[in-house]
Amino acid sequence: MLPIILSVLVISLSGVMMPGPMFAMTVAKSYRSPWAGAKVAIGHAIIEVPLILVIYFGFARFFSNTTFQLVLSLLGGGMLIWMGIGMFRARSEVVDSGKDLRYGAVTAGIVMSAINPFFLLWWATVGLLLVKKFADFGTIGIPIFIFTHWVCDLVWLSIVSFVIYRTRTLWGRAFQTGVFIVCSLLLLGFGGWFIVSGIQQML
Repeated sequence: MLPIILSVLVISLSGVMMPGPMFAMTVAKSYRSPWAGAKVAIGHAIIEVPLILVIYFGFARFFSNTTFQLVLSLLGGGMLIWMGIGMFRARSEVVDSGKDLRYGAVTAGIVMSAINPFFLLWWATVGLLLVKKFADFGTIGIPIFIFTHWVCDLVWLSIVSFVIYRTRTLWGRAFQTGVFIVCSLLLLGFGGWFIVSGIQQML
């Protein structure tokens, strides 16, 4: 089992370390709390663990359905654009007044996972293969897989959150504002990408 666990660690870390909507949200939330990354990871797990179980019981094909992908791409893309605009508008309040974004880190982790069509598509393809490999080890295989995969999310996002929180006092106001602008633009960009990709796939 050890070689398969190592492969999960490598695949999971390569995925979670890539900049995306969840990473951008973690950066924005970490400005106010060193635990933001861990909370985002918990929110992510609330969506991911049931999803893994659904795949384990044979419903992976549903997530690769083109109609489902289109609907999720449009809804998810629209949600990311809305959150990106909200983050951009709130940048001055967060930097100058010490306020946080209106939604919590756990909620952000849930939303960033649930509305991401590529996250579901990954689980319907690459994730499905990993689930099948661990299912071969019996009832203990899936819990080990879930724990191993989630620990990668937890550790990486916690490191990001801790570093940002501990170094935030070294940032000037312009830099802090710039971070929020970049994060909001990432959300806007991914939102637009989700919408366009969904329409192109349908056509």
